[in-house]
Amino acid sequence: MVSQFSAVEVPSVSVIVPCRDEAENMPALIDEIEMALADAQFEAIVVDDGSTDGSAGVLATLAETRPWLRHIRHTQPCGQSATVRTGLLAAKGEIVATIDGDGQNNPIYLATLTARLVEGGGTLGIVAGQRQRRTDSGLKRLASRMANGLRGAILKDGTADSGCGLKALRRETFLLLPYFDGWHRYLPALAIREGYQVAHIDVVDRERRHGASKYGIIDRAIVGILDLFGVWWLLRRRKRIPDVMETKFHDR
Repeated sequence: MVSQFSAVEVPSVSVIVPCRDEAENMPALIDEIEMALADAQFEAIVVDDGSTDGSAGVLATLAETRPWLRHIRHTQPCGQSATVRTGLLAAKGEIVATIDGDGQNNPIYLATLTARLVEGGGTLGIVAGQRQRRTDSGLKRLASRMANGLRGAILKDGTADSGCGLKALRRETFLLLPYFDGWHRYLPALAIREGYQVAHIDVVDRERRHGASKYGIIDRAIVGILDLFGVWWLLRRRKRIPDVMETKFHDR
């Protein structure tokens, strides 16, 4: 099924797909995104973080029949946070949703995330997925559980799974959040820092179809601890959120 959404229309939803060397996973994932958002005006922005596996050719073929598909490329790997930010700056939609490019996040939840964000109104800043029935190795699940427990105790953002790639935010809210390498793991806490509420949706994790994870356990843990205390510092430095009102002197 080819979406009737024209590339020249302004999409309501921009889906950012950060990926690196995921050429084999792209065709199925792009098809699933199309089916999940068939009733919406959307664009999918695949941000290729310096892939060397032929991803560009695969995406060029997919884009021939999908005017809503965009491909942005980093000439060298810059990391997932930089990849998400590149997609955010390029996005045209009012709502931005993120999903990992490895296929483990199921796109079927994209419509639920974006609908929940709209229903929540202006006070709801982010809707984040929380993975159930994780398919990672026992060691990865243990490391993730420990990291999430420590993060939750320090940041108190009510988020049990900060590593899930499925998230939805309004673009204007997303742009308010302070950027740093690693920010994609702390979006709920950063949204709370700006005075927004956070909602969570349970999602079911899937097995990776092709390839292997590009991220290890030890390297993420060491960097994550440093990031955690950096975010804690940022939260403490936000003393008061102003309630802003403009006085109108003339009818406009």
